[in-house]
Amino acid sequence: MKHFKTLSSYLDYVGLPRPEHPMLSVFNSKGDGYLPCPRESSPPITNDCYSISFKKYVAGNLNYGRTKYDFTNGALIFISPRQVLQWDNRVVFEQKGFSINFHEDFLKGTALAQQIKKYGFFAYSVNEALHLSPKEEKQIESIVENIEIEYQNNQDAFSKEIIISQLDTLLKYANRFYERQFLNRKEISNNLLEQFNQYLTEYFESGQLEEKGIPSIEQIANKLSVSQRYLSDTLKKETGKTTSEHLHLHLIDEAKNILLQPNKSISEVAYELGFEYPPYFSRLFKKKEGMSPSEYREKYKLN
Repeated sequence: MKHFKTLSSYLDYVGLPRPEHPMLSVFNSKGDGYLPCPRESSPPITNDCYSISFKKYVAGNLNYGRTKYDFTNGALIFISPRQVLQWDNRVVFEQKGFSINFHEDFLKGTALAQQIKKYGFFAYSVNEALHLSPKEEKQIESIVENIEIEYQNNQDAFSKEIIISQLDTLLKYANRFYERQFLNRKEISNNLLEQFNQYLTEYFESGQLEEKGIPSIEQIANKLSVSQRYLSDTLKKETGKTTSEHLHLHLIDEAKNILLQPNKSISEVAYELGFEYPPYFSRLFKKKEGMSPSEYREKYKLN
């Protein structure tokens, strides 16, 4: 897989103009202008840059989880360093909007260097982009214009600090708008929770726990066609519990049923539930239930 260490080498590859700054590029289609057209397709690649881009979708199917939508508003997309990128020419975007790319080293020595890692949307897949309302578009566009002014002008000792400040503001607004999107897509969130529960139920009932072990969060997310971070954030917004917490709850519920079968040892129960190490199962059970598996069995055994 090809990896690009510098911003310039990445932009050269995708066919975009070289940046004005070695670690920052800003493209904006203000007015009647258009964004430069990058190459139509690419095999999997990675780079050391952050990307924030806004494009208007006009053709092709854009998936959001397992659901297809016809979005007439713009999609704001966030990509973090070393995230695998791959695209083809089937999805068509109107070449209007903006694209901000900056090397991770551009943030070194700033508070944003650590803060940016806390924004979960940088770990979302492209099909889980932030879909802006017209009002939200204007708010984001005004921030991008401020960034572009500093980027295009003769840069001085204050330019970087001002650009970093504007980037920080942009990300804070994006965080607010994602909160709105989660609330507005409550029906979709409910559907994702139902799919999650159904997948685990089928996995458990089919005997795959003992055969293949406990499914990883990545495996579950792939089955539901979403990223791990988006799945966890969605379930957290909907139920207050993360993906791991939900998985543990399913395991504990299943454990309770099996523990009431007196002919099985605690180790056998653990192995049947997909745990490689029985002590880990016992610790998890006690953490969630306040008693050990043996104590639970003794308390609720059938007379």
